[in-house]
Formats: sequence, structure tokens, C-alpha cells
Amino acid sequence: MKKLNIYSITLVTALVIFLAALITIILGNLAQAGPLLIAFFATLAIGFSGFNALKSYVFTTMIFAGVTMALYYPQYFVQAGDIKLTALIIPLIQIIMFGMGTSMSINDFGAIIKSPKAVIVGVSAQLGIMPIIGFVLAKISSFPPEIAAGIVLIGCSPSGVASNVMAYLAQANLALSITITSIATLLAPLVTPLLMKFLAGEFIEIDVLTMMWSIVKMIILPIGAGLFFNRFFGDKTKWFDRTMPIISMLAIGVIIMVITAAGRDSLLDIGVIMMVLVLIHNVFGYLLGYWYAKLIKLNEQDARTIALEVGMQNGGLASGIANSLGKIATMGLAPAVFGPLMNITGSILASYWHRRLPPEAGHNGGKRPSRLQKKHTC
Repeated sequence: MKKLNIYSITLVTALVIFLAALITIILGNLAQAGPLLIAFFATLAIGFSGFNALKSYVFTTMIFAGVTMALYYPQYFVQAGDIKLTALIIPLIQIIMFGMGTSMSINDFGAIIKSPKAVIVGVSAQLGIMPIIGFVLAKISSFPPEIAAGIVLIGCSPSGVASNVMAYLAQANLALSITITSIATLLAPLVTPLLMKFLAGEFIEIDVLTMMWSIVKMIILPIGAGLFFNRFFGDKTKWFDRTMPIISMLAIGVIIMVITAAGRDSLLDIGVIMMVLVLIHNVFGYLLGYWYAKLIKLNEQDARTIALEVGMQNGGLASGIANSLGKIATMGLAPAVFGPLMNITGSILASYWHRRLPPEAGHNGGKRPSRLQKKHTC
């Protein structure tokens, strides 16, 4: 009861801080509102952590605190001494992918045998719907070419572990979700560069082979190392299962803050429009993924799974690709905005579905260990 009261008081405190920030902004002191907004998001995250219904928003709220810090104090997230902090992005992506590899095994691909139709529908939707939506939005955005290409890039990226977490919360088919994520991720070194060449080639020059090698370094090699680690050391390092999700969350937080700081000026110019376009991209991914699965006559549980797989992309990987091309401050903006927004919409959708048990829920293909449930990243 005491804990409940403490967290309730914390939420009230967050509301007071927000009102103070709002008044400060209305009075024309936008620059002075920074510390208040940072305190608001941080306090809100602490308050959310005390309620089961709100815990899934803690990570996203902390991301907003970090983004606010990067917008108000970019100098701390651009360079440290002689080192540009954008150099951290690819190693951090590799750490996240290694963590994904440690949570995978050959059994994850069992859904291919059990339900090949659902897997094919899911992967085809993942690699077809979001790239096309991204291209259309980029064309109508009137953004500079490199920023517009970032919208296409997030659409051409595979889904990430966050979609698996949301599938678990939504009482969808978790085994199918993991399989689609794994296959789409492993196909990314080939498919993503080709899609970018075809859809984003009019915005920027795409070197397919260079992009392929960059993705191999960011995905295939770390995931392979993670699979090797899981195969030979997984049973002996239980502490690693608890530590890796935290490291992954910290890594994606740092990535988003660095990208925000690097592209701060552009983001301030187009931020609202970018958020609207990214939200449309994300929501249409859910809608078209769900109804595409229904059109193919998949059951409710599989349709939910495919909706989440299509709508939730691997923003971290997209950021790493943008950084490898030297365009983190432009192409990296859409992935940086997409990540936090998809976690909010995904949590809302998963919570809605969680209260509505699908008829097939009793036949779910098995639930993963708790480490997957905690990996609320990218």
C-alpha cells in the first residue's frame, strides 16, 4: 500500500512539473522549460513503474526524457573530446543484435514447419507493405532528399525484438512472431539494400554492395556470435539473461539521443511534420498487416501477430545503416522518431488486445522465457 501511495504521489508530482513547464513555455521562456520537461518525463517514468498497466511505458518515457536532453543540450551528445559520439552507434547496434542472438535458437524456426502459410504471409507483408508506405510518404513529404530517404529506410528495415514483446502482451502467436522477426532480420542484408536501391534511389545514391556489407556486420556476425554463445554457454550464464535486456535498452537510448543531437537543427524545423508522417507509417502498418492476414484467411491470433510485425520496425538497425552511410543527421531522423512512437502505439494496441482473448489463445505455440518479455527495445 505504501508503494502504491509513493508511486501515486510521484505521478501527481509529474503532473505539477508538467504544468510548471507548460506555464514557462506560455510565458515565452522555452529555453528555461528544458530542465522541467526532463524532470517531468523522468518522474513520470518512475510513477509508471509502480503500476502493472503502465510499466510497458517506462522505457519509452525515459527515451522522451533522453530526447529532451539531447534537444536542449546537444553539445553533450555530439562529441566527447576528439571522439564523435556517432561512432558509438554501430558498436551499440552490434551489442543489441548479439543480445538478440543469445535469445534465439534453431527451435525459433519451428513455426515454419508448423505454420508455413502464416510465416510466408508475415514475411511478405513485412517486406512489402512498409517499404511501399514509406516510399509514398517520402514522395509527399517535400523533405530534403536525405531526410525523405530516411522514411523509406525505416520501411525497408526488418522488425525488431519489440514486436515480439508486444506479441506476447497482445496474446498473439509468439512463436510465429519470433520466426518472422528472425527470418526478416536474416534476409535484411540482401533485401534492405535492394529495396532501398529501388525505392530510395531517386532521393540518394545507394551503393547496394556497401550497404549489404554494413548490414552483415551489424546483423549477421553479431547474431551468429550470440547463437554460438547461447549454444555453448547459455545454460551456464543465467545472470546474462537478466543483464542483456538492460544493456540493450540503454544502448537504444544512447543511439536515439546521439541521433537527436546530431540532427537537432533539422528536427526542430520538421519535427511536427516528421512525427505525423511516422505515426501514419506506423499505424497503417498495423492496419494493413492485420487486414492482409485476414484477407488470406489467417486466424485472429496470427493476424494480430502479423499486424505487430509489420507495424513495428527495427529503428536501431535503420539508424546504424544511416550512420554507416555518413548520413545520421538526416537519414537517421525518421528512425529516431519512429522508435519511441512505435513503442507507445504498440503498447496501446497490445493492451487493447490483451483484454480480448482470441479463440486460438489456448493453442499458442509456446511462450518464450522471461528474458524476451523484458527486451523492450528498438
